[in-house]
Amino acid sequence: MSIGTGVVLVVIGAILYFAVHVTVSGIDLPTVGLILMAAGAIVFVIGLILLFSRRRTVSVARSSVDPATGSRVERRDVDGGPLA
Repeated sequence: MSIGTGVVLVVIGAILYFAVHVTVSGIDLPTVGLILMAAGAIVFVIGLILLFSRRRTVSVARSSVDPATGSRVERRDVDGGPLA
């Protein structure tokens, strides 16, 4: 979601900076456009960092034979902790 928000902020900022030629008293639209583009770029980069830093799930299945009963025993671990 943050990647999309960053892109939207950059697009709105670019529109304000490059395409809108309206004079509004008390506000400078090109400056607001630059601020929105910078904020959008920061949000986009944070979104990418969060996307690539998420934990990956690793599952390992081990099977063996119970020496007392002769039946097959299977154990699964997820991220190092026992699952079942």
